[in-house]
Amino acid sequence: MSPVNGHANDSASIPTTAVQQIAPPTSDTNIPTALTLTATKIKELIANLEVPFHSSVIEWRVTNTTKGGSPRGQVMPYADQRAYTDRLNTLVTPAGWTRRYTIHTSANFERSKDQKIVAKVLVTCELTIFGIGSHSATGEEFADNENAATAAEAQSFKRACSCFGLGRYLYYFSGTWVDLDDRKRPKTIPRLPDWATPEGWQRGLRPYAESASKSLEKTTAGTNGNGDDHKSTSLVHEIEHMERSLGKRMYRGLLKKVARVWNPKDIQDPAIQQKVLAHMHAAERGFRRLDIALERVGSETLQQILGSLKLQSIDRVDNLQTLREVVLALEAVAQERAVKQ
Repeated sequence: MSPVNGHANDSASIPTTAVQQIAPPTSDTNIPTALTLTATKIKELIANLEVPFHSSVIEWRVTNTTKGGSPRGQVMPYADQRAYTDRLNTLVTPAGWTRRYTIHTSANFERSKDQKIVAKVLVTCELTIFGIGSHSATGEEFADNENAATAAEAQSFKRACSCFGLGRYLYYFSGTWVDLDDRKRPKTIPRLPDWATPEGWQRGLRPYAESASKSLEKTTAGTNGNGDDHKSTSLVHEIEHMERSLGKRMYRGLLKKVARVWNPKDIQDPAIQQKVLAHMHAAERGFRRLDIALERVGSETLQQILGSLKLQSIDRVDNLQTLREVVLALEAVAQERAVKQ
């Protein structure tokens, strides 16, 4: 297990400009004690935690692959946990934060994908930033992985960091398909969007804003400034494609609540299109979290939670607030069981 506050051994390989881009000088943000933090300092610190990592520390992981034909894979960006510790050390110094791990092992069960009898290693990380507070999160890995404890530890730490905003922007990525070599490694690395770089983020760019701007430019360029003649922009197409992953109930519910329409082609304001898409991506992430929690607690617990909300099934959920309540309830049960085991 890593020490309480481990600093990356290879941090010297990161250019000085990279450190300057991700955080202000430590003299401006040092936190000797909680008493020195003002509301302004807290707001400033949180803002600096949310800034994306420098591209030099971003790596790409293959999450899905095609079957047959030329090998292709879906890749997702991620950062090693040392990038997270470096950011915390830069912003608040090693004395300004701490973390504590608790390790548990689940009972043996049959793994669905290969019918093997396995257990899971569950690691809970409690991350404390002095003067702000604490957040905890759980990571997990199958025990037959020889690096199970290390993987679960890193996952729990990064999830706890995301509660403070550190690394949270990485959850906005949905994956990019690229060609793979004969060892299933990406032949090319996707280019990070501007909003996912320190420079772009500090200019005020955020997820979806860039695509909304490009959609508007294409619309006005093709109509001599009259965007009403071309409603089927790329943003509208993106919204339409979300129905499959969200289900009709949630899809229609968000359209009605956010844009007051039943058809995305009826949304003429690019800002509203952007807002709808942002809500739909948030719902998509919520359903992913629900699936992960459901694997740990089972469908019976889900039905009990849905029953308390007077819902017959998860397919009846049509808004983000209810989805959030269900997910948080499931995750709370999962974490409680992990602690008891």
